[in-house]
This record gives sequence, structure tokens and C-alpha cells, in this order.
Amino acid sequence: MHVTPSGQACGATITGVDLSRDLSPESVAAIRAAWLAHHVLAFPDQRMSDDDLERFTCAMGGFGHDPFIAPIPGRKHIIAVERKADETSPLFAENWHSDWSFQPHPPAGTCLYGLVIPTKGGDTLFANQHAALDAMPQSLRSRIEGKIAIHSAKRAYAPEGVYGEADRARRSMDIRPSRDAEATQTHPLIRKHPETGREGLFSCFGYIIGIEGMSDAEALPLLLQLYQWQGREDFQYRHTWRPNMLLMWDNRSVLHAATGGYDGQHRLLHRTTIAAWRG
Repeated sequence: MHVTPSGQACGATITGVDLSRDLSPESVAAIRAAWLAHHVLAFPDQRMSDDDLERFTCAMGGFGHDPFIAPIPGRKHIIAVERKADETSPLFAENWHSDWSFQPHPPAGTCLYGLVIPTKGGDTLFANQHAALDAMPQSLRSRIEGKIAIHSAKRAYAPEGVYGEADRARRSMDIRPSRDAEATQTHPLIRKHPETGREGLFSCFGYIIGIEGMSDAEALPLLLQLYQWQGREDFQYRHTWRPNMLLMWDNRSVLHAATGGYDGQHRLLHRTTIAAWRG
């Protein structure tokens, strides 16, 4: 197995391993070590079935819970991230976020496998949140130190949300908005990675609706300033897709965002969620 760093703020490519086969305990340990070190791993030229994708996800920590998006037929843990060639809905997941940060135990990671990849566009951006905290001016850090953020999916997945009832008819993805999205959960803005212990920023404005002990008038400008800092180019890795490529990332270490640029082309990827690490 060979690990080649991207040379950017995070990310690495792994070759010399076949993910369509059972992985030895040694291979699993090596992949997880590279994942913790680089936060985003790309595995090119992998011919994987849905069974293979599920088996790999289990090896990396088991399945997390995916709310508000229905699984593909015949599967419980795979969702389709799809945009048809003639689709006119707004781009899905184009703002910085950490998957499902509004859960009590947010997922450790996400796996995404490229099935139909456009000939141009569709890169995925990642922002290293350890690097973002390390480089943060003390004046901003002092304003967020010890603060507890209030997370919720309501802006996205409530019936009136961005991906709510009015959006469903225009979209290929099988999104299921719900009043359940209005629930809230708290997490510190600065937290230690549960496996490495390294401090980093956790999640951002997309799923954070407030800060405990602060009025909206105080919290929202601070959250917007933090959001602008978190996604700076200095902290980014830009991932370019190819067919039959698997990507896995650490939701505890990075934010991610979709990009467009492939209008008129079909794009289809299968996604699984890696469960929270409980030690």
C-alpha cells in the first residue's frame, strides 16, 4: 500500500490496495492511520459493488445514521448523490459543512464512490479545521473559546428548508424533509478529535443556528465571521473525481463543499456514513 500526500492542506491518495476484497487487519489499521493523518483519502481505480462499499464502511467503523435522505432500493445504508443532466435545482451541498453535525454523536466519516463522473467540473472542496484553528488570530479565537454551538438541520431539511417540500419535485436525489429536522443538539465550537486528541473547529454555519448564552444579534455575526475564516483557501484541498474512485473523509477534521461546472452532464455517486467512534 502506497500513500501519496496531495501537497495541499490535507488529503492523500492510496494505491496498492484492492477494496473489492476483504481487507486484512493490518490493511485496515494502515488505512485508518493514513486517514487520521491526512483527513481525506482517495482510492483511484477501484471496481467496487455496493456490497464492497458496505463491507469497506463496516471495516472502517460501521454504519452511521443518514436522516432525511432515503437509501437506494434494496439497501439500508447507501444513498445516491445524483444530479441528472437536465436537472435545474440548486446544487446540492455547495456550502461548507460537516455531515450530520446536528446528531448527538456525529459520524466519524463519509465514503463516496464515483459511478458516473462528468468530463469536467464537480470537484469536492475540503477545508482542514485543525489548520484553521492553528492559524486563527488570537482575537477571533478568544471570542469562540469555550463557546457551545447549537446545531440543527432545520435550515436544510425542515419542510420549509432549502431541501424542503418545494425543492423535492426538481431534484434527482430522494430527500425526505421532516419536522424532525427542527431538533437541536449542542457541541463545542472548538473540540478535541476523539481519536487523535488534536484540537480543531467543529462544523459551521450550515448546521449551527446559534451559540449558547448569546443572542442571535451577537451570535450570527460571529458565526458568519467564523465561516469566512474556516473555508479560506490556505486550508483547502480540492479533489478532482475520476470514475471508480472511492473517497473517504474525516468529518471531525474537515469541512467539505460541492462545486458545479458540469451542467448538462449526469453525475452519480454512492455514499455511506461511518459511525461515530466510541473508543
